Amino acid sequence: MTMLRDPSRKYNPFPQVDLADRQWPSRIITAPPRWLSTDLRDGNQAIVDPMDSAKKRRFFELLVEIGVKEIEVGFPSAGATEFDFIRGLVDSGTIPQDVVVQVLTQSRADLIRTSFDSLDGVHAAVVHMYNAVSPAWRDIVFRMSQQEVRQIAVDGAKIMRDEAAARPRTDWRFQYSPETFSTAELDFSIEVCEAVMDVLQPTAERPIIINLPATVEAATPNIYADQIEYFCRNLPNRDAAIISLHTHNDRGTGVAAAELGLMAGADRVEGCLFGNGERTGNCCLVTVALNLYTQGIDPGLDFSDIDRVIETVEYCNELPVHQRHPYGGELVFTAFSGSHQDAIKKGFAARETQNDEKWRVPYLPIDPADLGRNYEAVIRVNSQSGKGGFAWVLEQDQGLKLPKAMQADFAPHVQRMADDLGRELNAADIWQAFRDAYYVQTTDKHFQLVDYEESRGADGTRLFAGTIEVAGQAQRVSGRGNGLISSVVATLRDAFGVELEVQDYSEHALSKGSDARAAAYLECTGADGRKIWGCGIDEDIATASVRAVLSAANSALRDGDNPA
Repeated sequence: MTMLRDPSRKYNPFPQVDLADRQWPSRIITAPPRWLSTDLRDGNQAIVDPMDSAKKRRFFELLVEIGVKEIEVGFPSAGATEFDFIRGLVDSGTIPQDVVVQVLTQSRADLIRTSFDSLDGVHAAVVHMYNAVSPAWRDIVFRMSQQEVRQIAVDGAKIMRDEAAARPRTDWRFQYSPETFSTAELDFSIEVCEAVMDVLQPTAERPIIINLPATVEAATPNIYADQIEYFCRNLPNRDAAIISLHTHNDRGTGVAAAELGLMAGADRVEGCLFGNGERTGNCCLVTVALNLYTQGIDPGLDFSDIDRVIETVEYCNELPVHQRHPYGGELVFTAFSGSHQDAIKKGFAARETQNDEKWRVPYLPIDPADLGRNYEAVIRVNSQSGKGGFAWVLEQDQGLKLPKAMQADFAPHVQRMADDLGRELNAADIWQAFRDAYYVQTTDKHFQLVDYEESRGADGTRLFAGTIEVAGQAQRVSGRGNGLISSVVATLRDAFGVELEVQDYSEHALSKGSDARAAAYLECTGADGRKIWGCGIDEDIATASVRAVLSAANSALRDGDNPA
């Protein structure tokens, strides 16, 4: 088979919701929702090799550490592994008093009772019951009428009510999901949920959790938001219900659907760290939480060390977090493009000079440091990169702040290396390219400083006298000028015939790199008028300037500008 040229023969567009006066588009999210992690249940059933008890315990501890207060710990009626893990949490006293655990069960008497048994004695727990209500499931899977499906939910609710009453030591809370809500008739979903509430008798002080899952994401997020707003408006006794969202990602918009659902009136979001779940996954709690964070809202979840969170999730799930996953991916704060690198570099430079606490760095919606990431990986260099990229890397790695014109001069050297190697260049590569280009801290050069002295003549001129190694042979040389740099330039001209005319000079203290504490940059023109750059690095700034002149002289010889 191939894709149809007329897919309307096979697929129908999803119907709109009749909600002409919808309010959610003009609302904004001003506070975080309640969070429910279903990593140990929905996430666990979606991996090739489900987690053993040790991995589930490690994951549980991570969730507690980052601040999740509601955790779905399993499906106890699924088998002994699930049941024993949950009982182990309860019996060992592992569950903190401010954390409420939750278990999932179908609306079947034996499965509900097993679920209560798994949690017997815990301080507080949610029993989450569900049954599918949409037409496809009613007609194809169950072959039941609406009334029969409604009765399944009512019967299950009665068992939950009675089991809770028989176990008064625990603060029992109830959750009901009309599974497949996203593809069901809205009025029928409301009818079933109302029937469940009639049995369980929730109040505003002890509300029921009504979870409205996009079990299969079948429409755009705005339609899901319409469904949530319609449900919230029309559910009787709305004040006695917490509306929870469980979005899947079949269309790739699970996070967007959850966010719009919150705007539409929901109170709670279910999902997994990094969106693990069946098929294409479910709502990524990390993404929703950090989306809120970038809008100035404390999500109540702590991802200050996001790399350690990723390490634990990858170990427990045996699934990698994609390099481009929002906020957590290895490359999400990394720019290879030259124009991106230039903008980011300027953004960081502006932060150093402007007294503004607000984060305003182009291409970075969040400060990587807030998530425990350093800035070294923000800009990385390959054949697509520009001069701002390698300049950033040199500054971060070696503390060098290359003048803008020198960046342009150095760019072809980096480009050649990237093309020759055919891979990303790391900091060591770029530093080596810089040393090779300007003969910095390397013995592979024609002129090499051995020692020198500087003195002032009676006429106020400066005298440079020193030993310069020339092609491996030490020579005593001297020269006179208005300053140290001009005296070294005069020495090279008089002793070796090297013609340099200084155009610009700059220097700065080094904050990073080797033992050197200062760098000097020299822009010159050679005998044929070509621009030549030199760089010197030394613990003494005066010596660094001498080395910068010799660096330029070596570059001139390499480029054939002088006859020496």
